[in-house]
Amino acid sequence: MIDRTGEPLLSLQNVSVHFEKERLLGLAGSETVHAVDDVSLDVYENDIVALVGESGCGKTTLGKTAIGVQRPTEGKVLYRGQDVWETKESSGWFGGGKSAGEYSSSEIRRSLQMIHQDPGSSLNSNYTVESSLADPLKHWQPEMSEADRRARIYGLLEYVGMAPAEDYANRYPHQLSGGEQQRVALIRSLLMNPDLILADEAVSALDVSLRAEMMDLMLELQDQFSTSYLYISHDLANAKHLTQRANGRIGIMYLGELVEIGTPEQIIHDPQHPYTKVLLWATSDLRNRSEGVSDPPIRSLDIPTPTDPPSGCRFHTRCPEAREACTKECPTLADHDGDGRRSACFRQQGNHEYWNSAPLAEGEPVEAGPATTSESAEGD
Repeated sequence: MIDRTGEPLLSLQNVSVHFEKERLLGLAGSETVHAVDDVSLDVYENDIVALVGESGCGKTTLGKTAIGVQRPTEGKVLYRGQDVWETKESSGWFGGGKSAGEYSSSEIRRSLQMIHQDPGSSLNSNYTVESSLADPLKHWQPEMSEADRRARIYGLLEYVGMAPAEDYANRYPHQLSGGEQQRVALIRSLLMNPDLILADEAVSALDVSLRAEMMDLMLELQDQFSTSYLYISHDLANAKHLTQRANGRIGIMYLGELVEIGTPEQIIHDPQHPYTKVLLWATSDLRNRSEGVSDPPIRSLDIPTPTDPPSGCRFHTRCPEAREACTKECPTLADHDGDGRRSACFRQQGNHEYWNSAPLAEGEPVEAGPATTSESAEGD
């Protein structure tokens, strides 16, 4: 079991990330993209948190902010209680100066790693597998002999099923399949002995038959290396597969906000936020066919733009349960039942004015930006 009672390994506190984007068609000025707004999230030792939502919801931006790649516009990112960006400013990201706390910026950088969606582009095409894997060991463990480095690399290649290791070690990325490239990328991150790995759509580029195999491998390696995962996915079924076996949690993001987070059982079998129900309906592997629902539980398919998000609850422009109160006030993410699951919906508050306000009529105009499916500035 994961101990979530002590100090988190990583803590995001009221994090917001906004970007300035030039207006189209030659219009003067710029627009502010609300990629992430006021998100708080804790990740613990040996933890798995899967962030799920549609394209443009801010999952990747939040993930990059968590590992110190993207600076937050507001809020703090803490590694074992130490402010990541204060440390980076005082000592530089490569640890050239004096650290602002117990951990240097280079130690934090090593401890927070990332696996990209496209492993082929993240591997140097001019390096063999062995050369790519040897680099982090040379940098972080310069005292290790060449023979010891090779033994460790070969051992991990064998462990992930790339045998004979001598053969794979001398191949270049273009000589590997997508699944083999992803295994190499995973090994390279683990060779840094990180505390947390951001896995950004780490299995989406693989064939369906290989996705479960890759996620199972991630879980096996977590046991070996005691690493936490922050997993980004469009696919709720993948998130369930990864988190269910490891006592993890699933977080649901919508238009820059975290709207629900809980165990896989809570999210899949008893969703509280209307948007979570939409994702479940859209996931054929998880949809409850006994309910006989043929239409999506949603008022509109149009997605508001992150440059002009709706007032109040951001999902009210699409929510079939929306009422007038939803257009005026933004619900906070809270544990309403005392079971650890948090959701941001007035329907979980029995005494809220929501229940006395008028329902929004089907097709009723609401305050929102122009309907669009455009991506955020970070491509998520």
